[in-house]
Formats: sequence, C-alpha cells, structure tokens
Amino acid sequence: MFQTTRRRLALWYTMVTAVLLLLFASGFYGYVRLTLIDRIDDTITHVAEVLERSLLKDSSPNFKDSFSDSAADLEDDRIEIEWFSPRGDLLWTTMPNLPIVPLPKQSLETMQPTYRTVYLTPTDPLRQITEPIASSKELLGFLRISHPWFEVTKPIQQLFLDLTVGTTIMVVVVALCGWWLSGIAMEPVRDSYQRLKQFTADASHELRNPIAVIQTNAQVALADLDPAVQYQQLEIIERLTRRLGKLLDDLLFLARQDSGIVNSPMEPCNLYRVLHQVVEEQQIIAQAKQIELELSYRDINLSVLGNSDRLMRLFTNLIGNAIAYTPNGGKVSISYQIVTPQNQIQVQVRDTGVGIPESALPHIFDRFYRHQPQSTGGSGLGLAIAKAIADNHRGQIKVESSPGTGTIFTVTLPQAISKIAKL
Repeated sequence: MFQTTRRRLALWYTMVTAVLLLLFASGFYGYVRLTLIDRIDDTITHVAEVLERSLLKDSSPNFKDSFSDSAADLEDDRIEIEWFSPRGDLLWTTMPNLPIVPLPKQSLETMQPTYRTVYLTPTDPLRQITEPIASSKELLGFLRISHPWFEVTKPIQQLFLDLTVGTTIMVVVVALCGWWLSGIAMEPVRDSYQRLKQFTADASHELRNPIAVIQTNAQVALADLDPAVQYQQLEIIERLTRRLGKLLDDLLFLARQDSGIVNSPMEPCNLYRVLHQVVEEQQIIAQAKQIELELSYRDINLSVLGNSDRLMRLFTNLIGNAIAYTPNGGKVSISYQIVTPQNQIQVQVRDTGVGIPESALPHIFDRFYRHQPQSTGGSGLGLAIAKAIADNHRGQIKVESSPGTGTIFTVTLPQAISKIAKL
C-alpha cells in the first residue's frame, strides 16, 4: 500500500514538474525565436530605409550606381538586393547565381511591404521584404531585400536540441528526487499507520478482557437465582464497567490530543496548590502501603502557565505511578525549582521503587506499555497521557531510572510571568 502511494506521489510530482518544464521550455524557445526574427526584420527594414532614401535622393536612372556605394557594407551583413522595374522585371541583383522569384505582376499596383520566408534552395532559405519605391511623380520600381534565414534556423535548432536534452535530464532528475521526497513524505504516514495499528491492537486487547469478564458474570448472575451470588456478580460487573469507562475516557483524551481538539485555556496556576491537592488525594493510597509521601517546596507562590485540571491529572498519573511501583515502606518525594535563565519551573517526582530497565526507557511513554504489568492493574496509558499534557503545555517530561535504585520523573513547564496571590 505504501509503495503504491509512494509511486503515485513520485509520478504526480514528476508529471507536474515535467509539464511546468515543458511550458517553460516552449515559452523560452518561442521568445528566443521571435527575438531572432525581429532582429533580422529590423536589419532588413533599416537597409530598406537607407536604400530608399538613396534612390529618392539621386532620382537617377542609373540605379546600379546608387547600390554600389552600399555594396561593401551589405556584403558584410550578408544582405542581398534585387531591383525590379515598375513592370516587375528584374533589372539588377546581388545574387545572380540563385533562382529568381518573380514578382506577381497582377498585384503590382496594390503590393504592400510584407515579410516572408522563401526557399530558393532546400538548404538556403531567405527572409525577404519587397516594397515599392515611388517619388512624388512616379513609381521608380520595386526593391527586394533578402537576409539569410540560417541566422534564425541554426541557433533555433541548437536551442531546441539543448532544451530537449536539458528538459529530459531535468525530468529524470525530478523523477529521482520525487521518489526520494515521496519516501520522506511517506515515512511519517507509515509511522503513524504502524502506531495506529499497534494502538488499535492494544486497545482491542484491553477492551476484550473486561468485556468478556462482564459477559461471563452477567451469564452467571442470570443462571443463579441466589441473591447473594447475583449481588456479587453485579459488583464485579459494576467495577469492570468503571474500569472500562476510565479506559475509554483515557482513549478519548489521547484521541483529542492527537487531533488537536483539546484546546485548554492557559492561565497562571499556583504550582504548590496543584501539587498539594494531588498529594492529599494520593496520601491514603500511600499510607495503605506505608509509603512516605513528601512534598518539598521553597516558594508557595510560584505559578506555571497552563490548565490546572490538566496539570493535576499529569501529576496524579506520575505520583500514582510512583506509589504503585514502590514497595511497602518506600518513599516518594515531590520537589520543584526555578530553572534560570530559561524562565521555567522544573518538577521532580522521585521514588525508591523497583526502577525501570534501560531497555524499557525508550518505550516508557508509549501507549499501553507496561514494563511490569504484574505490579499494577493500570491500562498503560498513564504516562502517555502525562506526556501528552506536558507537550500540550509546551513543556517536557523526562525519566531517569535503573533497576533497584528508583525512578525520577522530571517535568519542565513554562513559568507564568506574574505570581498569583499567596494562599
């Protein structure tokens, strides 16, 4: 699927670029060709004006003398001249060895100066203009000026060859670049697809087990008419539905984070108040395991920029996770400090738990990942949610750990510009 999409992207990229290159090459070719033609036509027009002034000035029947003065200059420019009588008969020419193109005698009286390209020989085309020369009294004759056409055809043919070769090379290069760029463009899509595939598989696994247990307990409750047994099964069903509800809430939260739907208002939040409330809520769980839960602080007036509900969920996940993976009699400490000069606040959650293997650290924030699933009944989404909240607050979350020495989670959040009032 990805290879097919990659080929299509590369093909479309190559086709669009090829069309643009062809349009550019065609436009450039046409522009150069018209420029060369205009230059030759301007030269012919200039020569015609000079000769016409000379003829009208002399008013001499010996027209050969009128042309002989300019013959050397015209020869350098490769310009040929033909002089016709008022009746259209050729009287004098500078190209006696070439075939003569007679004037159309039936339209001599209405002839207008017009540029045209003629082929006296298959290899020697000429650019010509024929115009009548008349004084105030009479028509003196017709003057035809010819210029070699190869000054247009030769560079145009070479330009066409160069553009064809250059465009072909560019299309090949663009095709290779398109294949490379489409691979780069498809890489995030491939990664997202793999993550989505893994996420779907993990979510299906997490949902399948409690749904199966609910179905089993419901069947047992329906089959057994003993109220005590039915009550027990209903309690199990109620507990599992709560677990499913929490799992679905977590999945919905992460889906909204991924799609950018979550747009929590950011405002100064008293960090001590957020952490203090979380510690109070987790204190009962810690006491049940005889774990010392300590909040260290120096300034109760520091504030971070964020959403207090989201921040409480972030630190609840981190502290709850630390308590879950810390053995009885251990310790979980929370502290925070200002990081200068970045104008940020760093919060650390440190525990004396079992630690995390080095091989598991790169995956610790992956969804549904649990390095010790037997230690907790969680779904494996807590740290993923914590990271999503930290990212949403333009912050960072890092972990340091080794087996047997405990774990340190460090959260860095932007400090609010102003402090909020003291408690």
